[in-house]
Amino acid sequence: MTFTHSIKSFDELTNHELYNLLRLRSDIFVVEQNCAYLDLDNKDQKSFHLLYYVDNELAGVTRLLPAGLSYDEISIGRVVIARSHRGLGLGRKLMEASLEGCEEKFGKAPIRISAQYHLLKFYQSLGFIEQGEVYDEDGIPHIEMLRA
Repeated sequence: MTFTHSIKSFDELTNHELYNLLRLRSDIFVVEQNCAYLDLDNKDQKSFHLLYYVDNELAGVTRLLPAGLSYDEISIGRVVIARSHRGLGLGRKLMEASLEGCEEKFGKAPIRISAQYHLLKFYQSLGFIEQGEVYDEDGIPHIEMLRA
């Protein structure tokens, strides 16, 4: 298996890349998680997008947001792995590439995320610490986490 990734601004994405990343996000967040929400929130245009490939097939994506867009801190959001590529340890690889991408694009600084609560231990293993209380976001328990 060959693992590769690229990080692109919204304007650098090709039509096909944009379509594929939006389709993947919709497939998981809307269809699989049965969650009707507005994915297109006008933050994509100001963010960087990490596209993670396995053997040249899109397997995962994240959105890297500059400080001030979602939180005072830099943020990583829309973290998703395709159903067809789960069980390969891609979640860790995707997040490690995203952390490196944030430092590359925005400099070394704290990163805040809104994590699905059932993934708390996974994000803790990447250096994130929970902040505040669990809250409901679109019917799914979430918690804010910070990596200093």
